[in-house]
Amino acid sequence: MASKEPDKPSTSESEKSQAPLIASVPAVTPERHPLQNKWVLWYLKNDKQKEWKDNLRKIICIDTVEDFWSVYNHIKPPSQISSGCDYMLFKEGIEPMWEDKTNKDGGRWLLNIDKRDRKDGVLDNVWMETLMCLIGEIFDDSSDDICGAVAQNRTKGDKISIWTRVAKNKDHVHRIGYVIKFFY
Repeated sequence: MASKEPDKPSTSESEKSQAPLIASVPAVTPERHPLQNKWVLWYLKNDKQKEWKDNLRKIICIDTVEDFWSVYNHIKPPSQISSGCDYMLFKEGIEPMWEDKTNKDGGRWLLNIDKRDRKDGVLDNVWMETLMCLIGEIFDDSSDDICGAVAQNRTKGDKISIWTRVAKNKDHVHRIGYVIKFFY
């Protein structure tokens, strides 16, 4: 007596027609949203045993909205970094120091934040708003005159500054100051 093969499950016609479709669906690549400028995040660690420039670290170059949020959501806010340390966000190609050729004829708008306001999140909120203004190019025609911004965590009081390219360009400097005053 010959052995009988077990019954194989039958495949319906609809299952046969769907199988190739499922296998051929391409992976969806999320859309990227480029920024108008590329920005570099820097970190300055307060180590008095080293020269200032040796304490400066380039963290990452950011060129899309997605890159920005990926970095921002995974770093400590400025209120939680050690006292004496800084975050800096500058346009690519500009180092966050006055000796850089782009900064040497410029200036800065400086916001002093009382240390008592740290517990209320003022430093972190103002830093986030500053970053949004920079990467969003909210300064209109004056955005080209922006070099970057610095958040400084200090024992006596925190500071946020926005660095400009040419201090003598009064119209653009005043426009930048007007926008800063409006947002803060």
